[in-house]
Amino acid sequence: MQRAQLADFLRSRRAALRPDDVGLRPGVGQRRTPGLRRDEVALLSGISTDYYTRLEQRRGPVPSGQVLASMARALRLSDGEREYLFELAGRAAPPRTESPDEVAPGMRRVLDRLGDVPAMVSDPVGRTLLQTPAARALLGGESRYTGAARSRAYRWFTDPDARLRTPAADHDRHSRNLVTGLAAATAAAGPRSTAAALVSELRRRSAEFAAIWATHPVADAVCPPMRILHPELGVVDVRGDNLFDPDRSQVLTIFTVEPRSNSEEKVRLLTV
Repeated sequence: MQRAQLADFLRSRRAALRPDDVGLRPGVGQRRTPGLRRDEVALLSGISTDYYTRLEQRRGPVPSGQVLASMARALRLSDGEREYLFELAGRAAPPRTESPDEVAPGMRRVLDRLGDVPAMVSDPVGRTLLQTPAARALLGGESRYTGAARSRAYRWFTDPDARLRTPAADHDRHSRNLVTGLAAATAAAGPRSTAAALVSELRRRSAEFAAIWATHPVADAVCPPMRILHPELGVVDVRGDNLFDPDRSQVLTIFTVEPRSNSEEKVRLLTV
C-alpha cells in the first residue's frame, strides 16, 4: 500500500467535488476550503469519519476492496481513477461493470428520500438489489430470488409467471428490451463477465432469446413508456427514468406517471 500517494490522491479528488455534485446540501455560510469535507466523503462511502481521516493522514489500515469501491463511487471517480485507487491500496481492481450486491451508499440515500415513489436499484444484468415499498406493491417483490433467477431477464425467458404483470401485447417489445440490455452489459463487461455467462445460459434455454440475440438488437436512446398489469388495479401506465452511478455498476430506476391520470390515482392507492 502506497500510503502517501493514496492520501494525496484522496485529498485531491475530495477537493475537486462540491456538495451539490454528490446530492448533498452545501449548508449555510462559506466553506474555508474547496471541495467536500472528510465527514461528507465518509458518509457517502458508508465508513466512519475517523477511518477516512486516518487514510488521508497516511496512517490508516489497508482498505478492503469493498471500502475502495465505495470511496470510488463517493468521489465520482472515472474508471481509470478507480483502478488507480485500487493500485495505490495494493488491491486488484474488480471488473468495471461487475456489481456488488450491496447498494451504493449514494443510491441508497436517494432511494430513501423518494418516499412513496416506485423506484428500485438494479445491476447491469437486471438483478434487483433494493426496492421502495411502492415499487414492491406495483411490480411485486423482485429482490427475493436466488441464483440465476435474480435476473429479470432470466425469469422473463424461463418462467411464464414472470410475464403476468406485462400485457400480452407488450411481450415482444419487452423481450427485445431485455435482450438489448444484456447485449450492452456484455459489451461493457467482456466475455468472462456475469452478463456473458447469463447470455450463454439464456441462448441455451430459450429459443426466443436466442432468436432475438441473433438479430444483434440495439437499445433505443429513449426509454419507452411501460404498461404494468397489476393484479388488483389493472393496467398502470408508467415511464421508467434511469440514473446510473459513476461506474455504471448500478442503476436507479424511478417510475413516474402522468399527472392527474388514472395511473396516478392507481399508484396513489398502492401507497395508502
